[in-house]
This record gives sequence, structure tokens and C-alpha cells, in this order.
Amino acid sequence: MGPLDGVTIIELAGLGALPFATLKLADMGADVIRVHPPSEVPDIRPSHRDSEFDRGRRSVSIDLKRPEGVDVLLRLVERADALVEAFRPGVTERLGIGPEVALARNPRLVYGRLTGWGQDGPLAHAAGHSLNYEALTGAVGSIGCKGQPPVPLLQVLGDFGGGGMHLAFGVVCALFEAQRSGRGQVVDTAMVDGVMSLYSVFYAMTRSGMHAGPVGTNLFDGGAPFYNVYETADHQYVTVAPIEPKFYAQLLEKLGLDAADLPPQYDESRWPELRERLAEVFRTRTRAEWTDLLEGSDVCFAPVLSFQEAPSHPHNSARGAFVEIDGGAPQLRPAPRLSRTPGEPRATYAYPGVDTQAVLADMGFGADEIAALADAGTVAW
Repeated sequence: MGPLDGVTIIELAGLGALPFATLKLADMGADVIRVHPPSEVPDIRPSHRDSEFDRGRRSVSIDLKRPEGVDVLLRLVERADALVEAFRPGVTERLGIGPEVALARNPRLVYGRLTGWGQDGPLAHAAGHSLNYEALTGAVGSIGCKGQPPVPLLQVLGDFGGGGMHLAFGVVCALFEAQRSGRGQVVDTAMVDGVMSLYSVFYAMTRSGMHAGPVGTNLFDGGAPFYNVYETADHQYVTVAPIEPKFYAQLLEKLGLDAADLPPQYDESRWPELRERLAEVFRTRTRAEWTDLLEGSDVCFAPVLSFQEAPSHPHNSARGAFVEIDGGAPQLRPAPRLSRTPGEPRATYAYPGVDTQAVLADMGFGADEIAALADAGTVAW
């Protein structure tokens, strides 16, 4: 059933990072109830079942612009363990469902808030997206080729790692503490904070002088020839990362190179020379040939795969990284994997309003009351 079985979380529907966070919580067993406005309820129930942004959760449609809708939500909050939202600072307060009101109705409630810039600070009310939060933290400026402009990143660092995962982590921490204290609290998750958290080691490395050069000249950003990506004969790519001298020696042996004919591994002044020599060698064989020779050894090797190729790689396949859910497209198994109460992807999908009647009934609303709320336009399905 998952380690969070029995935990109920109310999610005020949002984009990107928020549903990523609640996916992680739902996969670990939490009953996540997403709240959509009636305007998003489709006339026909969608038939597709392949979206991780919707999987494993339920949806109730409530009009939070009506006082009656606010009261419905607060009644749900009374029975919930956590509420999570991703509005700009002050929006839920104006709706009448801010932390002060919600915690007054349920003192044990964990109130998770997810924003780009945080609940305070000069940029708190400004619009932004993942790339902006990554840029302000140094993340974007740390990735790219020497002498070339920084490159836009996928949303992994800002939205998902910095935002969604940190919100899920913060909510679980606060839920754990609430079990001991009996008191809830507010979790202020800012994506900009989360990205800096992910980069904490690199801030320390910069202070120590270990990661102080321009982008593309340092140990982990493409500067080191032995921690790099190389093109192969078929214009594919492979990676090698033998930082330790003993692993590096094995790489040279398999490449047919003599260390005596090459610059010393950690002579940074000669890294460009060493990089070109390794690049020449890797261009002599295809990606598949290098994989046959190097994969599984201690040279710290992996081929560069596409998203389409990754699921069928023998290692990912052997670990069952992707599973078919309810006859739909394969989706990732929850991570990390727990030995006794592992998470499990569930074949429920939070299409707007699809579970309104069931959720309200589960939360103590009577059938006549649900029908009256629907007739008034306060709820929908």
C-alpha cells in the first residue's frame, strides 16, 4: 500500500512542479485529492491514460470563488493531513483558504506552499519559470561548453528537483513532526531555494577554489577529459567518468593507450591535449562497439541514450524501471524502492471533476447535500 497509506492530501490544482510533487506522494500511497474549478470539467470523460501529471490521484471540482465552495473545501481540510498549493503569495488568503484559516479548522494540518521565488523577498510577486530560477542561482551559468553561451536546461532543476521534490520532502518532514507534536505548520517551498539546495556542494567547491574556473574548464563541467562526453564513429555519444586513478588506468588499458605517452591525469594545463587524444580514439568505433567493450567494467562508462531508448536498455529493463499501467503506455516505477512498503503506480487519473461525488461522500457529505451543491453550481462532475 505504500508508506504513506492513510495520509490524505488536498491539492489545489496547478501546473508543472506541483503535480510532480503530488505524483511522488501518491505513488507512495497517499490519497491525493486534486481540486479543480468547474470551468475545467470536460463534457466527456477523457479516454487516454498516459499522463504522470494526472496518475494516481482523484479529482473533485469545487468553485472556490463562491463562499459555499470555500466552505466545502474547508470541510475537506478538516479531514485531511495536508493541503498543497502553488499560487502566488496572498492568493489563497484572498480566497479565504490561507494557512491561518485552514490551520484554525485543522490544527494538525501541513500547509505546503510552492512558488518560484518564495513567500517573501523583492521578487516574490513576479512571474517566472524554471529557467529563471535556475539562472538566478548559478545553475544555468554552470552548464555549457567553454567559450559558448549558457544553454537553457530542461525543467528538472527548477520545477521538478528544486520545486516538486523539495515540496514533497518538506510535506513528509512536517507530517512526521506533526505525529509527535500534534501541530501542523506551513512549508514554504521556493524553487529558487530548491535549486540552490541541489547545488549546495558546488557552492562549497567554489569557495574552496575547486570549481572556480570559467564554465567548461572544471572537473565536473566538461573541463576534465576523463569526465566527459565523446562522439563515436556513427555520430552517437558515450560518457566516461573514471575520476579515480585506478579506474582511469583501466580505461587507458581498454582504449589501448599507454599512460607514459599521455599527459598526467590531473595536469589541468594539459587537459585540452588529453581531451583531443581521447576524442580521436572514441571516433574510431561506433557507440554499440564501445558499449560492448566498456559497459559493465570499472572504467565508469555509459552510452548516451535518448528518452526513447532508455526504457529498453538491459539494465533498466532488468530492474523493471517501467511498468504498464491499466493497459496504457509504460510509466516509471516509483523511486526509491522500499523493501516492505514499496510505492506503486495506481491506475486512477485525476481528470477534472471525475471523482467529485465519491470524494464528497467519502468526506462525510450526504447524497442530498451533494446534489444541492451541484444544482447550485458549487461543485461539478
